[in-house]
Amino acid sequence: MSGPSLMDSLFQRTLEDLIKGLRQQLIGEQAFISKALEEIRKEIKSTDLSTKSTALLKLCYLSNLHFHDMSFAAFHALEVLSSPRFSHKKIAYHAISLSFHDSTPVLLLITNHLRKDLTSTNEFEVSLSLQCLSRIANVDLARDLTPEVFTLLSSNKLYVRKRAVAVVLRVFEKYPDSVRVCFKRLVENLENYDPQILSAVVGVFSELACKDPRSYLPLAPEFYKILVDSKSNWISIKVLKIFAKLAPLEPRLANRVVEPICDLMRKTGAKSLLFECVRTVVTSFSEYESAVRLAVGKIREFLVDEDPNLKYLGLQALSIVASKHLWVVSENKEVVIKSLSDPDPNIKIESLRLVMAMVSEHNVAEISKVLVNYALKSDPLFCNEILGSILSTCSRNVYEIIVDFDWYVSLLGEMSRIPHCQMGEEIENQLIDIGLRVKDVRPELVRVARDLLIDPALLGNSFLHRVLSAAAWVSGEYVEFSRNTLELMEALLQPRTSLLPPSIMAIYIQSAFKVLVFCLHTCFVRGGSTAGVSASASYESFDDLSVENGADSTVAHGQTCTSAPITNESIVNLLKLVELALSPLLGSHDVEVQERARNLLGFVDLIKLEALNSSGQEENDSERKGVEATKIIRLVHDAFSKELGPVSLSAQGKVPVPDGLTLNENLGDLETICGDIELPTLNTFSFGYPSEEMDVSSFSNLQIKEDSGQSNESTALLAEHRKRHGLYYLPSGKSEVISNDYPPANDPALQGDNNDNASDLVKLTAESLVPKRKPNHSKPRPVVVKLDEADEKPVAVKQPESRDDSLSGAVRDILFGGEDILPTSSRSNLPNSNRKGKEKQHMITQVESKENVVDDGNSSSRRRKDHSHGKERRHRKKNAEERNETDRKEKESSSNHPRRHKSRQRAEEPLKVPPQTSVIPDFLL
Repeated sequence: MSGPSLMDSLFQRTLEDLIKGLRQQLIGEQAFISKALEEIRKEIKSTDLSTKSTALLKLCYLSNLHFHDMSFAAFHALEVLSSPRFSHKKIAYHAISLSFHDSTPVLLLITNHLRKDLTSTNEFEVSLSLQCLSRIANVDLARDLTPEVFTLLSSNKLYVRKRAVAVVLRVFEKYPDSVRVCFKRLVENLENYDPQILSAVVGVFSELACKDPRSYLPLAPEFYKILVDSKSNWISIKVLKIFAKLAPLEPRLANRVVEPICDLMRKTGAKSLLFECVRTVVTSFSEYESAVRLAVGKIREFLVDEDPNLKYLGLQALSIVASKHLWVVSENKEVVIKSLSDPDPNIKIESLRLVMAMVSEHNVAEISKVLVNYALKSDPLFCNEILGSILSTCSRNVYEIIVDFDWYVSLLGEMSRIPHCQMGEEIENQLIDIGLRVKDVRPELVRVARDLLIDPALLGNSFLHRVLSAAAWVSGEYVEFSRNTLELMEALLQPRTSLLPPSIMAIYIQSAFKVLVFCLHTCFVRGGSTAGVSASASYESFDDLSVENGADSTVAHGQTCTSAPITNESIVNLLKLVELALSPLLGSHDVEVQERARNLLGFVDLIKLEALNSSGQEENDSERKGVEATKIIRLVHDAFSKELGPVSLSAQGKVPVPDGLTLNENLGDLETICGDIELPTLNTFSFGYPSEEMDVSSFSNLQIKEDSGQSNESTALLAEHRKRHGLYYLPSGKSEVISNDYPPANDPALQGDNNDNASDLVKLTAESLVPKRKPNHSKPRPVVVKLDEADEKPVAVKQPESRDDSLSGAVRDILFGGEDILPTSSRSNLPNSNRKGKEKQHMITQVESKENVVDDGNSSSRRRKDHSHGKERRHRKKNAEERNETDRKEKESSSNHPRRHKSRQRAEEPLKVPPQTSVIPDFLL
């Protein structure tokens, strides 16, 4: 041994030293690890295998603990693997299992090392190599080492045979053709009486049966024998998993197996085996009433057990059986409802899923009412679980269980006011989606949106801003169904909307634009007023915006709703309200808010110029101005009145791409094309119109001057508005604390309706879970617009054949007698008559095709050079006559022997072999 290697070994730090050093590093652990890695990189290049193996062991520790890359040590691990010492091999195999993968460059170099250790007389070396093969095996390794694994499947050492059986699963997955070599010996191990080997074999077949159970039906007798005779709970559980896959494929098999499973349920005391029996019965033997009732009794024992794990398993089994046997849930409904208040969150969620699985169009209203009341008393996490379950269940398959959409829209509004609600995005999507799909629900939808917009508590909850966005959009889009448009404008332009994000504020402004256009259209166009509004109309108080003299009062949904007529004075006050609310937004930093505010104010200015300032002019000129204003209002109203409908997700994909348009073209040369265009800088950015040239400071000064000129009048109007609508304003008194947070809506401490005890909740839910007759609805279910493709279930696309399919095909060929199982070496030495026949036939076909090509070439050459090939032509003519004579004699002989002719026809036709079915011995069926 050389000097440097000896010095490295003497002063090398061991793994224990590395761990102690890491524990002592309270600060600077990363620096210590970096220094240790540098030492490892030097030590691993040593020629001493002990030094190299120690460095490799320390690298494995750092890789496991701190996830450091150890791919640089791949070749060094192979060097340590070549050591004859078992301790070095153990470290090397551990490092290879951690670091090697399919793309490792030196992966193929390990084949000979594995083959050598697989044939070793030391059973521990064999087990190490098998364990490593199960982790890193790819197609090449599985193919090359299949003979060695085949030999180990019949090893006399039980420890080795057990690991060989386990590694077969990985070999089959990577190289399906190995099934033809190893499968028969794997099946033979099912008859082994050693529990360890039998457990490994059953575990392998349990995994294989999960992918394609039909291929393993012929092995049902062996599995049945194991189920009856086995004393190991683990083996019985694995066999039950196999029969759960096989029983639905063969009803006679289920009839034979159900009784032993019921005996296991009656006799076993192991909870794990009992639960597996119950799950097998409720999933695959649900047609057997006696077995199901026995399983339900065992489920009841799980539900009343004090152990929360067993209670959770009972709820899970109950949810499985509920899809086919509704009476099971009815018998255990009290336990399910009480589980909603269990301290274990997993139990609460599982019981909630069980309750939602019971929902149908007959009881959706009752169950939703119970769950919403329960959400008011729950913690924030479980409250949102309840709300999410209600939303997902009710919207399933385009609201197929919803009959009364007015009730469901009201429920969405009620859910928005729950203090812990964080489902704003989903509620927003459903409010808009229902408005687009169901026309009959739009009046109720507008009413719910109005209630949401005037509720000041919702503005301070960031989780519900999306709900307010939907409410604002609905109010503007379907404003014709609003009972009081003036009140709606006040809600959209209230001062507390400044708490909303800019994207939501933009929707508020656009909805206010739609409402204003509707009011103007109603007043001027529908009312027939073309003379305009007198500019001398005094700006009275904003009290007139809500209730006018002679307003009609109507009662809707239990509330008195005042329908205020739109008059000229209210229009004037409405325009002033728009100017007062949106003028500060002209300097907004958000482009969307600024643009929409400027659009609305520009429209207001246009209407005032055309119609409101015509009092001092002549009568004809005034009429002309009024006609122009009416045209503008009608034009904008027509633009907003176009009805929107639901759009398919694939609609954009159906739009044809215009000729010459390349969507995937690189835009790297965009800077060259647009190089002459000078973009405005921050100093020259203007909020004005394109014709205006002013900087930010000049704009601010101008705005201050305009505001100071109108301060007196605006202050008076603002004070009057605050006096009447103080709820919409922030507190401004000196003694008041300014806060953006209102008290939460529907606070349980402020409402007495939410203090119901648990017994009332159980009683109400129990009544809702009882199956009822289909009620006679007072009104039919409204039409729900559905799309052709977006609302349909996705169609399964046929995938190309995978390794699992080839593995199943190989198993079927073996179990159904398709071919014999021989080792690879012995199969190559035996003559294969079928292969030779196919090769001979292939060679004949090739020769005939070559002759045809030659004949074609000669015939074409004869046409070109017929004068120089007279002899060849006469010779070929003679051969053609001889061939015709031979064909004629064959036809005559075939007519004399019709059976031979028919047999030759059958031989020439393609074989029509029916698909082979699974063969199960009669004694089992």
